[in-house]
Amino acid sequence: MANQNAKGFKRLINACFFSAAGFKATWEHEEAFRQEVILFIITTPLALWLGASAIEKLLLIGSIVLVLLVELLNSAVEAVVDRVGFEHHELSGRAKDIGSAAVMMALAWAAITWALILL
Repeated sequence: MANQNAKGFKRLINACFFSAAGFKATWEHEEAFRQEVILFIITTPLALWLGASAIEKLLLIGSIVLVLLVELLNSAVEAVVDRVGFEHHELSGRAKDIGSAAVMMALAWAAITWALILL
C-alpha cells in the first residue's frame, strides 16, 4: 500500500486506484466473479424493464450487486488463506467454506428476490 500518510483528496484518489487494482485482480483470478459480472450485465437491463416501480428495480439490481460484493469479500478471504500456505489446515478450509457459504446465501437471496418480484 503506497503512501499511507496521504490525507484528504490525495487519500481518496489513492483509494480509487487501490480499488481499481482490486477489481482487476479479482477479474483476472476469479472465474466466479467474471460469471457474476456477466450475470449483472444481463440482469440489469432486465430489472429496468421488468421492475414495476423504482423500488422493485432497485431490489432486483441490488440483489445482484450484493452477490458481487460478497464474492469480492470471499475472494479476499481466499487470497489471504492461500498467502498463509497451501498445506491442508482445518481452519483454512473452514474459512474458505464459510466464504463460499456466504456467496451461496447471496445467490439464494438474489434468486428469491427475483422470484418474488417477478412471480
